[in-house]
Amino acid sequence: MKAVIPVAGKGTRLRPHTHTIPKPLVNVAGKPILAHIIDDLCTAGVTSMAFVVDSETIPDWVRSTYPGLDATFISQTVADGLGGAIHRTRDFGTGGPLLILLGDTIVRADFGAIVRRDATLIGVKHVEDPRRFGVCLVDGDRITGMVEKPETPVSSLAIVGIYRFQDATPLYDALDANVRAGMRTRGEFQLTDALQKMIELGIDMRTFGIEGWFDCGTIETLLATNRFLLEERGQGFDRAGNLIVPPVAIHESVVLVDSIIGPHVSIAKGARVERSIVRNSIIHDEATVLNSILDASVIGNRATVSGRSARLNVGDSTELDFN
Repeated sequence: MKAVIPVAGKGTRLRPHTHTIPKPLVNVAGKPILAHIIDDLCTAGVTSMAFVVDSETIPDWVRSTYPGLDATFISQTVADGLGGAIHRTRDFGTGGPLLILLGDTIVRADFGAIVRRDATLIGVKHVEDPRRFGVCLVDGDRITGMVEKPETPVSSLAIVGIYRFQDATPLYDALDANVRAGMRTRGEFQLTDALQKMIELGIDMRTFGIEGWFDCGTIETLLATNRFLLEERGQGFDRAGNLIVPPVAIHESVVLVDSIIGPHVSIAKGARVERSIVRNSIIHDEATVLNSILDASVIGNRATVSGRSARLNVGDSTELDFN
């Protein structure tokens, strides 16, 4: 089983953090979003992965973090949509079953069961407002049609960004046809348009429900995902001279001095927190928090915050001193 993971999106709603790092490398619950995805795939037995990228940042991170991974990197320098991203992976993806997962979305699903099934499957979840998503029309679990972000809701089954193809060749054929014809929706080549073409050709597709779906697209949803995953996986920590309120995720290299941490706090490697109270927040690599009270905050890599009770969204290499 191979997997394709598109990670070339700009992540504009997570600025200022995505000015300096790709959205999939933003931390949540102790590690980057992309690490959650790769770890889930490796656990399911998927070790050959292709990443659609727009810079060398993610390839460098993957090579250093997962040195044994069979990884391929495919460039998407023109923002022509998810369909355009997948279209570029044909040489990698043909020749057998294929998984596609969006690189900025965390899902809770039985990946092992998905890998083992001999079928073409689309992950779905009921949502209250389907106008923001591609949706599936169904007869039982058989997909009869797809619509990208319908202005008038025609189904509440949102496509959540995980796809399994028993044979990826028809998918690539449909993408080829759409790209050659210049068939764009909202200015981009849409994966859902290619899937709709496959349905019209009589290719059987089935839905499967997922247990949890975490978009991580805004600061609010990022913090909500952090809270959920810490409740699911977070552990307690004991650091002398500090009060730790679980669940939290604190890298072993973090320096804590006279502070209260938690609940629902993620602190990445090399960070330092002194004489502060931090709750419901994410602190990235090598950031420093001094004499502060933080709640519902995201502090970027190598940023420094000092002397404030606040809700902050601070990008990389920023220094804020409120003393």
